[in-house]
Amino acid sequence: MSQYRSRNIKRPAKATPSLPIINPHAAGIDVGSDFMFVAVPIDSSPTPIARFGTFTSDLLDLAAHLKECRILTVAIESTGVYWIPLYEILEAQGFKVMLINPNYPKKNKTDVEDCQWLQYLHSVGLLKGSFRPPEQVCAVREILRHRATLVRQGARDILRMQKSLTQMNVLIHNVISDITGLTGLLILDAILAGERDPQKLALFRDPHIKATPETIEKSLIGNYRAEHLFTLKQSRESYRFHREQIEECDAQIEKMLKEFDGEMPISPTPGTKPGKSHGKNDIRLPHGNLHSEMIRVHGVDLATVPGIAPTTACTIFTEIGRDITQFESASAFVSWLKLCPDPRISGGKVLGHSKCPSKPKLSVHLRQIAQSMEKNQSYLGHFYRRMKSKHGPATAAKATAQKLARIIYTMLTTKQPYDESHFVSAQKKLDQGRIRWILQQAPSLGLTIQQTSVS
Repeated sequence: MSQYRSRNIKRPAKATPSLPIINPHAAGIDVGSDFMFVAVPIDSSPTPIARFGTFTSDLLDLAAHLKECRILTVAIESTGVYWIPLYEILEAQGFKVMLINPNYPKKNKTDVEDCQWLQYLHSVGLLKGSFRPPEQVCAVREILRHRATLVRQGARDILRMQKSLTQMNVLIHNVISDITGLTGLLILDAILAGERDPQKLALFRDPHIKATPETIEKSLIGNYRAEHLFTLKQSRESYRFHREQIEECDAQIEKMLKEFDGEMPISPTPGTKPGKSHGKNDIRLPHGNLHSEMIRVHGVDLATVPGIAPTTACTIFTEIGRDITQFESASAFVSWLKLCPDPRISGGKVLGHSKCPSKPKLSVHLRQIAQSMEKNQSYLGHFYRRMKSKHGPATAAKATAQKLARIIYTMLTTKQPYDESHFVSAQKKLDQGRIRWILQQAPSLGLTIQQTSVS
């Protein structure tokens, strides 16, 4: 531990409290990659500002220092992932830890003054911690995010395989839709094993492939050069390795989900297909059913919402946990997801809209789901297309994602299943508006419209 009188560190001016102290046993920590600066109340220690290293022994000394100063709650400011080890150690030691967004209003520029200002704001109750799910949920989230990284790496392996095939003018990836399917992988493995006869390679064609055997044979005639075969082999082995890693992640996710108690014994909603996978990258539990597991831990079937698959329901669970009531309302949940407008207003006029540099990962997932609804015939699909025609695809995705977030919040708080009939009145109102618009425009076009009732 180093005091603030260490070399190159100047003692900041004392902050004179002008507000009532709400948290008298509060500390502020500015976290960096090499050093951590800790500020405690001036009357609690002869060294109110101290500097610690980032090794585990230093973090344990930091926790002991806070206990000596009778600290109960700690505010941490950090970027990146430097705060995670300290957060976990302090939480295990019994401290109430708050992670503060680095964009909070700062008064000074140095790390020493930062930690003192952070401690002062926390002591007077002017800071609000960032949302973080329980530790058990965070453990599953870490595995799921690592799995997503493996999926992206596997996608790059596919691109490299396609590049090697193109350089040899073996255009099988232009004939079949997916070279990592059953037919594609059998042909690739046969090529790497030394087979060059296009007729023999075409025998691996699955009956469901639309391309004819003759077309497949033509696509398999190429210039099999040694250097391209070598890169193809390396990419194939890398892809196989990543798929094995993904399967191990699925097994670990299943093991960790079993540790959660079920909300209530609920069966999948009639009309849905439990455990149905929508893609090869969806989570497949080795000995269980992800759909049923998500119903068990959520207490409601989120997969009945258009666009949400069991894998998406798992992502929702790992990003917010089981207790969504930590958000006061659906509007608070939408605000946390950065899916609501944030205008800059002066004199009653909107000058512009501020943009957040980063968004929660769940917000990104909901936007992707919204974009996939362009051809969906549900109410959400109609809403997305209507918003897209008015404001463009980006605004439509954000508006539809907001509706999805509100639906998810309502389902998780009330434990009621998704019911499309709730939107019937809204759809009727929209249809009536369209009818009025057509009737108003018809005379200007020289048309006469006669309304008839359809029984």
